[in-house]
Amino acid sequence: MAKKIVAMVKLQLPAGQATPSPPVGPALGQHGVNIMEFCKAYNERTKSQEGSVIPVIITIFSDRSFTFITKTPPVSYLLKKAVKLAKGASAPKKETVGTITKSQVQEIAQLKMVDLNAKDLAGAMRIVEGSAKSMGLEVAEG
Repeated sequence: MAKKIVAMVKLQLPAGQATPSPPVGPALGQHGVNIMEFCKAYNERTKSQEGSVIPVIITIFSDRSFTFITKTPPVSYLLKKAVKLAKGASAPKKETVGTITKSQVQEIAQLKMVDLNAKDLAGAMRIVEGSAKSMGLEVAEG
């Protein structure tokens, strides 16, 4: 018989650096999950992506066991990394904080393709361009 799913928890954690402190501890502790077991498994799976922020979806079952799926880093994180920014614009429509090229947008779209709701690369690129514009980045040809 299949296990009953009690909860699904979504978190964004630094790769290879999950600790039992917030946000991990409170999110998993309320469901009775062994927090250290999750931290060790997550850190082991993401140690190759050190320095990135990795979204994770944790499925918790009625017997307090769990499984988790890691995703690719958020588009906003990848855009900031590509343009070497600390943060996006505070008023995106009024100010421009940087410029990103179409080739950089294409690289990010190819990386995010598995997690995006797009049929082809062109659609994925439009999604990434929209995120760039909402962060105050200008998309330049090249």
